[in-house]
Amino acid sequence: MKEISKQQEISQKYLWSLITPLQKAGLVRAERGARGGYMLARPASKITLRDIVVEVEGPLSIVECVRTPSFCHRNALCVARDVWADVSAKIENALKSITLKDIVASYRKKESDFLKTRKQNVSK
Repeated sequence: MKEISKQQEISQKYLWSLITPLQKAGLVRAERGARGGYMLARPASKITLRDIVVEVEGPLSIVECVRTPSFCHRNALCVARDVWADVSAKIENALKSITLKDIVASYRKKESDFLKTRKQNVSK
């Protein structure tokens, strides 16, 4: 946790608030010992951003009436609810389409491009 906190410039307290629900959901596991630490419980290609966001933040509905139609007595005729339901579905689908493997690949490409540009600028 110390290494992640330092590398990502986020507090250990905040990391604990993320790790705990991810562990409970079976997305992350902990191993004790000298070579222990936190690791993914399944392959990065099998964990989506949706999996993570739902566990850390809760349901993806933007407004309560989308998640719980009985929340509002006007839901059957409410156009705003339909709009928010559509937006919520699009957000959920977008998050489902991105895996941790995709994020790592994007990071590696950006890092490689950055280092190439930096090297070119230094040699000029």
